[in-house]
Amino acid sequence: MEEFKGQPRLPKFAVPKRYDIRLTPDLTSCKFGGSVAIDVDVVGDTKFIVLNAADLTINNRSVSFTNKVSSKALEPTKVELVEADEILVLEFAETLPTGMGVLAIGFEGVLNDKMKGFYRSSYELNGEKKNMAVTQFEPADARRCFPCWDEPACKATFKITLDVPSELVALSNMPVIDEKVDGNMKTVSYQESPIMSTYLVAVVIGLFDYVEDHTSDGIKVRVYCQVGKANQGKFALNVAVKTLELYKEYFAVPYSLPKLDMIAIPDFAAGAMENYGLVTYRETALLYDDQHSAAANKQRVATVVAHELAHQWFGNLVTMEWWTHLWLNEGFATWVSYLAADSLFPEWKIWTQFLDECTEGLRLDGLAESHPIEVEVNHTGEIDEIFDAISYRKGASVIRMLQNYLGAECFQRSLASYIKKYACSNAKTEDLWAALEEGSGEPVNKLMNSWTKQKGYPVISVKVKEEKLELEQSQFLSSGSPGDGQWIVPITLCCGSYDVCKNFLLYNKSDSFDIKELLGCSISKEGDNGGWIKLNVNQTGFYRVKYDKDLAARLGYAIEMKQLSETDRFGILDDHFALCMARQQTLTSLLTLMASYSEETEYTVLSNLITISYKIGRIAADARPELLDYLKQFFISLFQNSAEKLGWDSKPGESHLDALLRGEIFTALALLGHKETLNEASKRFHAFLADRTTPLLPPDIRKAAYVAVMQKVSASDRSGYESLLRVYRETDLSQEKTRILSIEKSFGKVIQNI
Repeated sequence: MEEFKGQPRLPKFAVPKRYDIRLTPDLTSCKFGGSVAIDVDVVGDTKFIVLNAADLTINNRSVSFTNKVSSKALEPTKVELVEADEILVLEFAETLPTGMGVLAIGFEGVLNDKMKGFYRSSYELNGEKKNMAVTQFEPADARRCFPCWDEPACKATFKITLDVPSELVALSNMPVIDEKVDGNMKTVSYQESPIMSTYLVAVVIGLFDYVEDHTSDGIKVRVYCQVGKANQGKFALNVAVKTLELYKEYFAVPYSLPKLDMIAIPDFAAGAMENYGLVTYRETALLYDDQHSAAANKQRVATVVAHELAHQWFGNLVTMEWWTHLWLNEGFATWVSYLAADSLFPEWKIWTQFLDECTEGLRLDGLAESHPIEVEVNHTGEIDEIFDAISYRKGASVIRMLQNYLGAECFQRSLASYIKKYACSNAKTEDLWAALEEGSGEPVNKLMNSWTKQKGYPVISVKVKEEKLELEQSQFLSSGSPGDGQWIVPITLCCGSYDVCKNFLLYNKSDSFDIKELLGCSISKEGDNGGWIKLNVNQTGFYRVKYDKDLAARLGYAIEMKQLSETDRFGILDDHFALCMARQQTLTSLLTLMASYSEETEYTVLSNLITISYKIGRIAADARPELLDYLKQFFISLFQNSAEKLGWDSKPGESHLDALLRGEIFTALALLGHKETLNEASKRFHAFLADRTTPLLPPDIRKAAYVAVMQKVSASDRSGYESLLRVYRETDLSQEKTRILSIEKSFGKVIQNI
């Protein structure tokens, strides 16, 4: 048995085809019993069967292997659970007959409190604490619930049966086909699943309410939640129904299960998990309350639901071959969730907001300690390390860059071809590139390998010399140190207007172009108000741009004159800030550029301006505290104009983006100590304390009011803190609790002092 220990992957001499699983959880003792009968194809000569198991007690006498042809039952001579490697090794006295057989195993386990495997979550019903049983198997924790081949390429079908208390709701991936009640217990059997990976199997048992709807082709969709919260599931339900129909068209393949359940779990480690047909969510990512949820909560619910439903095709139907290709699952689902949200809510300008995803990817990937998008995973213990902003956000950003380069129609057509080819199977990153290359005729594999197989990204330095446009790429590092990466960069640029645009690939470290030849225009020498050049048009590329002094001044003027799109205004500011932090631009030049945004009204641009202001303020507080008051006044002057236009109260018919901006801008002014904001916010907070339904403090501006209250807290007057604590304790809405906790985190030092 020693030869199996320490191996990163399971041996391939036995392949699972079907699981028949029976589980009996005890929600009082928080233990469970179970049995599994696995149809296994023995494909090589072996006396061993090796599969995954962890945190389980195996009933050795229950283990047997029965050949389907001879019906001969073999019992293992040795059963060893190797906890260090999370494997179960079964040794038999004779070589197993090749072909199909059934492996039977009985086992017991604990409903743990680690939010992984088969675990317990708690909730309150009529003041009484109760337990529910929940599964979370991604990336490699199905083995903590039942012995299995717990690798994504080992796809099989699953037949699940649950023995549970008769009053509880018991959900799994598939619809119920039989339910037998016997006293205070019931046995629930589910339809057999299509072929899928173990990490997508799901079971949830507890007391729930639900709301229900159907897609136009009859798919039953439900949102489950704690008793009494069903109305909070209606928005997510509506988004889910429309998104399933949208993806059916986009992927040119219908949703492959007869139902879709989505359920809010009180104790949940991730934001959500895309289990086939039974998607589990943190409450804040699924529930929306018209009276107490902010516009930002609404948007989060929509994008998270769209993300998880994208996985029903990209991940569940077509599954990565191994965790090395995780980024493709997560990066793609992140990108396509914005595609869905944009289709459902075009007024949200969601692709402009996508730049927040891109910026966070750029921030982390600018660190010397970053990693490539595609990381070789040798052991399941390494998987959790790559569930990060590189896999999700950089992954989504390079997919967006590729879609923009190939064109939306070509990209969609090739993607549909890829989904059809690999449906019910597994695929690697290279398989997607091959489909896109075949559909477009472009060198997709070569282009994308330069972005997925090396860490980091380039900064493109731009200057104009004697009517020549000179471009040079070098690796951007936030430390300011030089890097040695080189990329094939999809360059987009325009000159003076968006009517004059050019796209091409930059293969070399540097190149120069005749401007008139390239763009059909020339750059005037009139200084700030002359013609401007903008690279990375609408920020579709995952790289930064550094302009020479003259080009930067021209862009600053173009911003003031409102000649640039909001995505480009965002990008110019974000790049300049990053370059300033890397000591490649001066703080003076950054503040000069920021002053160009004093008339800015667009939410995403102002949101980034606010974030950058916070960061500059924190640096100044440590390095140059004597400048802090001057900087605060400067930042207040940038935001006041927009705040005055918005006002504290929403206007009839105003946009979702105005609601988002109102919350952020008044929170910023409160944090900056703007007296008028602090006074107005405090007045509204006290009205809210007296009456939780007051229209004076709607959800979008509550955070600003909470910040204002904490600004006035001191050792001698802690009444504001006590009031905020009271609001926290009295609310049962997760989003409200999260809002207050974020304030507490910001004012941690103040709280410690009182």
